[in-house]
Amino acid sequence: MPSDNNTLVLLIEDDPSIMAIYLAYLADLPYQLIGACNGEQAFKILAQRQVDVILLDLNLPDINGLEILKQLRDDQHPSSIIVTTGDCSMRTAINAMKEGAQDYLVKPFDRDRLLTTLKNVLGQRQLQATVELYRDKIDRSQFCGFIGSSPKMQHIYQLIDSSASSKATVFITGQSGTGKELCAEAVHRQSARKKAPFIALNCAAIPRDLIESEIFGHVKGAFTGAINSRDGLAKAADGGTLFLDEICEMDMSLQTRLLRFLQTGTLQKVGSDKTETVDVRIICATNKDPLQAIEQGEFREDLFYRLHVLPIHLPALKDREGDVVDIARHFLQQYSREERKDFLSFDLETEHVLSRYQWPGNIRQLQNVIRNIVVLNNSTSVSVQMLPAPLDALVTDNNMTMPPPSSFSSNSQNNLESPKPKLDSNGQPTLCIQPLAVLEREAIEQAIELCSGNIPRAAHFLEISAATIYRKRNAWRR
Repeated sequence: MPSDNNTLVLLIEDDPSIMAIYLAYLADLPYQLIGACNGEQAFKILAQRQVDVILLDLNLPDINGLEILKQLRDDQHPSSIIVTTGDCSMRTAINAMKEGAQDYLVKPFDRDRLLTTLKNVLGQRQLQATVELYRDKIDRSQFCGFIGSSPKMQHIYQLIDSSASSKATVFITGQSGTGKELCAEAVHRQSARKKAPFIALNCAAIPRDLIESEIFGHVKGAFTGAINSRDGLAKAADGGTLFLDEICEMDMSLQTRLLRFLQTGTLQKVGSDKTETVDVRIICATNKDPLQAIEQGEFREDLFYRLHVLPIHLPALKDREGDVVDIARHFLQQYSREERKDFLSFDLETEHVLSRYQWPGNIRQLQNVIRNIVVLNNSTSVSVQMLPAPLDALVTDNNMTMPPPSSFSSNSQNNLESPKPKLDSNGQPTLCIQPLAVLEREAIEQAIELCSGNIPRAAHFLEISAATIYRKRNAWRR
C-alpha cells in the first residue's frame, strides 16, 4: 500500500462506537490517525494539520457532510476525501462525488472494504504527485526566466536543477545572446545560496589593469588612484555566487590568481599581504571555444579543468525546436504593456517567418526585433508587413509559402481531399477501424507536415500543447 508513517488520516464520525471500529481497523497500518466528532472540530484540525485523507460521515450533528465537501472544494483543499453514509441511495453517492469526494462507503462496511478503498485513494494521490512532478520538473515551458518547452531546453532545466545543489563550479558555454547570465542566475536561484548575493562581472568590460582590483579588492595606496581601501566582488559575494562572464578574456596573470583562489578559498587584496577567507561559488561563461583558447595560449589548461566541473552548453535559438514563437509572444506582451500598445498576437504567416529565420543573434536579436515592431507599429496582431530587416526579405521567399489556414479549420471547407473508402467485392464500402493511437499519430504528423515542421503552430491547430507533441514524438522513436 503506497503509504508511510507520515500519511495522516482524519476520521470525522459522531458515533463513538463506529469511531472505535475505524480505529481498530486501521490500528496496525502505518498511518497517523486523528478523530473529529463534528464539523466544527474537523475544520479546526484541518486549519492546523496537513491531512492526506479524510474519512467523512455525511450525517453529522452540526453540519451536513456535503456542506463540508463544498467548503473544502471551494478552498481547493489538497486532502482526498472518502465519504461514509448509511443512506445507500446512489444519488447521495453521486452528489458527494460531484462535490469532490474521491470515493464513498455505505455503512456498514467491513475492514477489507475500508482498506481497499483507502489503498485506491492513496494510489490516486501518488499518481497525481507523479504527474505534478513530471509537469513541474520534466515538462516545463518556463523556468527561472527561460521560456521554451523544446527537448533541448528541458535538458537544460534538468542540468540547472542538478547543478544547483552543489558547490562545484559551473562552466556555461554558448553563442552570444543565448542566455548565459540568465542560466547562471537560475543556478543561483535554485541553490541554497539564493538568499545570498549574486554578483556578475563581465571580464571583457573591465580594463586588464583594473580587473584584479575589481575581483579581489585593494588597499589604500596600492596603485595610482587608490585613495581608499575597497573590497572586491569576491568579498561582496561571500556566501553567494560570483559569476565571471567572458572568462576567456581574462588576462593570463590574473588567471593564476583565480586558480589559487579556487584551490584555497582565500584571497589577498591588491597591495596587501593579509589573507582573507570567503565562501563563494564560482560560475563562469564564455561564447568562445575554451579548448581552442587553450591551444592558442589564451587560457590556462589547469584553470579550465578546475572550472569545467559542471558544464552547461546553451543551444542556439535556431536549434531550439519550436521555442521561437513562444519567446516572441512573451516579448510582444511585455513590450506592448511598456509601450501601451494594443498587440495581442502574431498572425499565422508572421509566426511562420519567425520560426524559419535562423536568428544569428539568438534571443537578443529576437528581443530587439519584437521591440522594433511594437515601437513602430500598433495593431492587435503583428503582420508580416511590420517585420523589419532582414526578416522582411523572407516574406516573398517562395520557400516560405504556408498551408491554407482552412486546412485546419473545423468551421470552413476542408481543402484536403478526403480519402476514398475501400470497397468490397460487391462494391460496398468496407468498415476499416484503426486503433486510436494510430489515428492520433497520423493526425499529429499530418499537422506538422502542413505547418512545414512548425510544432507550436501544429499544436495550436490541434488544440494541444507543443510539449505534448514533443513527448509523443520521443515515444514514437523508442
